[in-house]
Amino acid sequence: MDYKNDIKFRKETLKKLLFSVQQNEDLIIKALYDDFKKPAFEAVLTETSYVISELKDTIKNIRSWSKVQQVTPTLVNFPSSDYIYKEPYGKVLIIAPWNYPFQLALTPLVSAVAAGNQVVLKPSELTPNTSKIIAKIIQETFHINHVEVVQGGVEVSEELLKKRWDYIFFTGSVAVGKIVAKAAAEHLTPTTLELGGKNPCIIDETANLKLAAKRIVWGKFINAGQTCIAPDYILVQKEMKHHLIGFLKEEITKAYGISPEKSPDYTRIINTKNWLRLIELIDENKVIFGGQSDANDLYIAPTLINEEHLDSLIMKDEIFGPLLPILTYKTEADLESIIKKYEKPLSLYVFSDSREFAEKMIAKFSFGGGCINDTIIHFSNKRLPFGGVGHSGVGAYHGKLSFELFSHHKAIVKKGNWLDLPLRYAPYKDKLAFIKKILDWI
Repeated sequence: MDYKNDIKFRKETLKKLLFSVQQNEDLIIKALYDDFKKPAFEAVLTETSYVISELKDTIKNIRSWSKVQQVTPTLVNFPSSDYIYKEPYGKVLIIAPWNYPFQLALTPLVSAVAAGNQVVLKPSELTPNTSKIIAKIIQETFHINHVEVVQGGVEVSEELLKKRWDYIFFTGSVAVGKIVAKAAAEHLTPTTLELGGKNPCIIDETANLKLAAKRIVWGKFINAGQTCIAPDYILVQKEMKHHLIGFLKEEITKAYGISPEKSPDYTRIINTKNWLRLIELIDENKVIFGGQSDANDLYIAPTLINEEHLDSLIMKDEIFGPLLPILTYKTEADLESIIKKYEKPLSLYVFSDSREFAEKMIAKFSFGGGCINDTIIHFSNKRLPFGGVGHSGVGAYHGKLSFELFSHHKAIVKKGNWLDLPLRYAPYKDKLAFIKKILDWI
């Protein structure tokens, strides 16, 4: 099997993978529910449909993406033809997270295979049912020397990171991302690190508060807030805070009812460790809405928190759960002092009917990606790069960009023999002025 050069083989293998995902979709949805009660709607919207779409797009375009690309040659090399060859890196390690365990495992896998690489995939041990169905699909589709699933806990990841890889793709926390980067540096292995951060959600006095609340509630509490691009905290113009809170309460109730623990549409926290971590962040004196919890069910209600202090426990790190602190600001200087207190976030959101204000916020702050007057939907467009900056990540992918990510771009100049200009060769006497003129001209 020629993984590296046979485009037809890659395409046919991806077709087999597409068939297997479609055939097993009901089992995938069930596995996601069994792991942390992810609703079927969210499982399809954020997991299976995304992978299926990525597969279809890649299958359709793999041949054109793989073509040798001719570029304009430089006059210095005349006569020549210049090209970019796209070749696979070789052996790729993909370490997937637990929060979107199917989508964030399969999406990079699809592109790594499309680019001609061999892959070892390490799914999350925290979602054993989903990891089991991933292993089943991979075993049905790929030869073990082409793609292999390795299951296990932290110790397995540590052993994998000790090995030498040609590329490492990791999605997870900043803390673990640093460990991955350090391990990769031992062999100068290139990496993509998809991490996270404290994503601000700015709301000014011109915003449509009712619509903003609806979109924030959806983006924050989908997957019970366990989303790397979810709004982490709200920064609302001080005079608008009371009105916004009213709309947020209203939208949470509309979405999940007066008893969200009974809602079939509300995910649970992934495990006891994360549940306890989140419970520690709740100051009962600051809870505006929600706050209820059940350890046996790993349930925490959608919770609004009135926050005034940046040094509080909930404002130290990324929350990654259904807790939403609400802070206020008066001036743009306030916004800057708060947002720049933290590392560059993965996402930033602005709700405003002022185009000038929104554009100013987008330009002022460095972040991975975001939206004006909505949340998290930038992830859904495969023509947009998805990735962080600084502590929120290294590298970006999705769609064609994913294929490019897993491909080394090899530069080749094909030089003609029918003419060989003597200017570049020694001795250089009396050539300096002439070469400077040529270089200035081109």
